[in-house]
Amino acid sequence: MDEGSSEEHESTELTKTENIDTTKCTEAQKLFNIANELLHTEEAYVKRLHLLDQVFCTKLAAAGIPPEVTTGIFSNISSIYCFHGQFLLPELKARITQEWSTNPRIGDILQKLAPFLKMYGEYVKNFDKAMDMVNTWTQRSPIFKEVIHTIQKDEVCGNLTLQHHMLEPVQRIPRYELLLKDYLKKLPEDSLDRKDSEKSLELISTAANHSNAAIRKMEKMHKLLEVYERLGGEEDIVNPANELIKEGHIQKLSAKNGTAQDRYLYLFNSMMLYCVPKLRLMGQKFSVREKIDIAGIQVQEIVKPNSSHTFLITGKKRSLELQARTEEEKREWIQVIQATIEKHKQNSETFRAFNSSFSREEDHCPDSPIATPVSCESAPGSDGCNSPGGQESFRKSSKIKRDKEKHGCKGCGETFNSITKRRHHCKQCGAVICAKCSEFKLLAENNRHNRVCKDCFSPSSAASSPGGTDIPEIKKKANVERQTSLSPESSVMSSSILFLEKGKTWYKMWACVPKNEPLVMYLQGSSQDVRPQRAIPLPGYDVSLPSASDKVDLKHVFKLSQSQQTLFFSVEDEELLMKWLELLGRASRGETEGVECPENA
Repeated sequence: MDEGSSEEHESTELTKTENIDTTKCTEAQKLFNIANELLHTEEAYVKRLHLLDQVFCTKLAAAGIPPEVTTGIFSNISSIYCFHGQFLLPELKARITQEWSTNPRIGDILQKLAPFLKMYGEYVKNFDKAMDMVNTWTQRSPIFKEVIHTIQKDEVCGNLTLQHHMLEPVQRIPRYELLLKDYLKKLPEDSLDRKDSEKSLELISTAANHSNAAIRKMEKMHKLLEVYERLGGEEDIVNPANELIKEGHIQKLSAKNGTAQDRYLYLFNSMMLYCVPKLRLMGQKFSVREKIDIAGIQVQEIVKPNSSHTFLITGKKRSLELQARTEEEKREWIQVIQATIEKHKQNSETFRAFNSSFSREEDHCPDSPIATPVSCESAPGSDGCNSPGGQESFRKSSKIKRDKEKHGCKGCGETFNSITKRRHHCKQCGAVICAKCSEFKLLAENNRHNRVCKDCFSPSSAASSPGGTDIPEIKKKANVERQTSLSPESSVMSSSILFLEKGKTWYKMWACVPKNEPLVMYLQGSSQDVRPQRAIPLPGYDVSLPSASDKVDLKHVFKLSQSQQTLFFSVEDEELLMKWLELLGRASRGETEGVECPENA
């Protein structure tokens, strides 16, 4: 990325004369200079927002680009433009150009308007997806490409790309933070503006943290894109889970005659790419000769009579005898590779510990608006998935049970039909019921009136099984416990979700990430089961949107991938999709500090 934003380039000239000799300025003059810089950069920034919203977005829409594409790229930029153009800029301009002599302060304005900066959260969260859509549509749509290139040639663009201008809203919040910090340093302790300014800084710093994280993530992705291009698109490395640790030229010693050959190494957090340079007139390119997984790799120093600075990398399939240019470079390679191996090993052990722990625990899940698949462990009359015929016999019995539920009402036992006897599900326990055998009840999980069976409608009535037999006390207790432990109130996030692992059948589940276990995603089937249907330890998973090759036919889908396993999930709308992606993305990287429920979740 280019250093700095275009608004900063414009503001530099405007403020240069005002800051020629700050040592001779009074404190009051210094405060005015900062406020004036804020105003000038805000004016330049509003011009860039106008360019994004009223030029790029409007012309793409006029050219026939689908609305879902323009919305996916520009997110809520119209709201951001409206806020700055109609509220923040006019107030700053009036204060600094007309009222400063009688009311020299900016903290009160920023404090009043800072809460509106929360709208940047949506833009920042959508930023990676927006960049991907720009790249995809530039490659696939000649009309899209022509519109973008035509606008970029215009003088108002300043020879900068659409992606560069799209980055400015992400950079703007940290800019406010820096200016406000400088303003507070020069503000007298007894100033009337200090309290408002300090409160403003507190609010803006919170928003800036999210922007800074997005900037770092974007820089990381750009680095991966650079490597991807240098490899000629041979390796699919552009993935949020990948992290480039170290790269550099190296010599490979021939096993036959000991001659040194030019090679290039890319070390990632999970693999090493051993590459051969290609001859190119424009820029250095490489061809991947060997891809070595970090799992199982070893590195050690070796001493050879006729070769110095040598070390050996041993993988599961191949060993490489390499030579660095200097002893210091050799030590650095060895240390970095060993550290990467150790970190990968720790992450793997953490994941195995999660897997082992949650496969043994009998945690509890909330009553949920579903009825669906169950795990092999809870299959009645089976010895588990590993027993001969256990998994197959369980699947058959589950299918029979589901077929019975589909055809007959839990309450009256009458057979369903599509006209006079329609099938419904109890949103409390998941039982299949008809309209006559259901009531409507306010549920805490969504604060709406939901269709429930008559057993679940009356809190005082004793819950009973479909056959009329009382449910054992231990099962009643388990229902209460799991409702408490994994209820929406005890969760970082929870919602109804469609789940697909293998095949073509989607199952409706209740998904939940508990506050006390923010690195685990629980999937709960029928509330009649005591054990959770699935506990997914999230560290190590790749969280992404499905590709065209996945051939997913539902909307609002995301997937969790690890090794040969891929899990697909579908939610009801785009907003919920973005919230799950953000939360699971953090959890997959093992980030637990400061975990909060996503806004409006």
